Amino acid sequence: MPMPLSSSSSSHPLPLPLLLLLVIAFSNVWIAAAFTGTYGVNYGRIADNIPSPESVVTLMKAAKIKNTRIYDADHDVLKAFKGSGIEIIIGLGNGLLKDIGASEDRAMDWVKQNVEPFVPGTRIRGIAVGNEVLGGGDQGLWEVLLPAVKNVHSALDKLHLADDVEVSSPHSAGVFASSFPPSAGAFKETLVPYMKPLLEFFSQIKSPFYINTYPFLAYISDPEHIDINYAIFKKNPGIYDEKTKLHYDNMFEAQIDATYAALEKAGFGKTEVIVSETGWASKGDPNEAGATVSNARTYNLNLRKRLLKKKGTPYRPKKVVKAYVFAMFNENLKPGPTSERNFGLFKADGSISYDIGFTGLVPSSATSLSSLKGIGSSYLLMYAACAAALVMIIAS
Repeated sequence: MPMPLSSSSSSHPLPLPLLLLLVIAFSNVWIAAAFTGTYGVNYGRIADNIPSPESVVTLMKAAKIKNTRIYDADHDVLKAFKGSGIEIIIGLGNGLLKDIGASEDRAMDWVKQNVEPFVPGTRIRGIAVGNEVLGGGDQGLWEVLLPAVKNVHSALDKLHLADDVEVSSPHSAGVFASSFPPSAGAFKETLVPYMKPLLEFFSQIKSPFYINTYPFLAYISDPEHIDINYAIFKKNPGIYDEKTKLHYDNMFEAQIDATYAALEKAGFGKTEVIVSETGWASKGDPNEAGATVSNARTYNLNLRKRLLKKKGTPYRPKKVVKAYVFAMFNENLKPGPTSERNFGLFKADGSISYDIGFTGLVPSSATSLSSLKGIGSSYLLMYAACAAALVMIIAS
């Protein structure tokens, strides 16, 4: 029997409107903590000038970013995200695959060091085992990817974490032999002996297929023949797939459906596709056509609008599209062409790279204000409603 809230109200029940208010308010807390959104951001840290992990949490909460991926299992980052409610996928790097794949004990040690101590306070939702392994240059890693995945999952299972922490492995477009038109999507024959067993295991443990898909990279590879408007979600004639009789007005959805087509041909048509990386560079080298602030803003703004609609693709209309944008920050130490260092939604100082509806970090003189922004107006209203309800109950 519940204890009364005050000595003067020990017997009469709560008024129905107040009870409903409390139920609604607290149910919102639970819903906010669940992974129900469609939008996430990759939090890469190959830089020496970006904000601290604690500031990044404030920034993400202010932007209402509820899902993120990191490329390692940095303990300072995991500690910073404790209690934030933000869902996080951590990474097990390619350099560890051979060790993890060869030893169940090594996998157990890794999970005990990098997952178990932080959950459930830090909402580690998944482990990305390797990144863009199949189709990559190191064929030795192709053979150890599946054993590594299995060993990590086994460790999670033994620690009773497998129901809460998903195991996956993101792929690049390099796994495809063809992807245009979307219905022609197919995996490279050389990868099928490695891909099929991996897909079979992911099917057993109900993991989705993660794909890094970049219309930006497709466009800069052939700007003379690809309509920039088709690549950045602007009005355009689109393409028509003769086989499926489906029309596509943007490359992003076409690339996702090419992935579904490849999975179907491999015998895994029911596997869900999630975009683990997508984005557009705001600056590039002279040969990187389209790498401008204007195009980056247009792509990321339209992508965000599209994801918030919680719709499927032409070929899979009932499979809601989910994607992680690359990336949170411009990363000044990334090697490669100029574009690699300019995918950030935010600049190194925490200010926005361009306006897609997010707010940058507030100057230190207004730290308390930034913290309130991080909570979000909906939460403040919710807590105010709860407090008002409790005051009224006590007063009655």
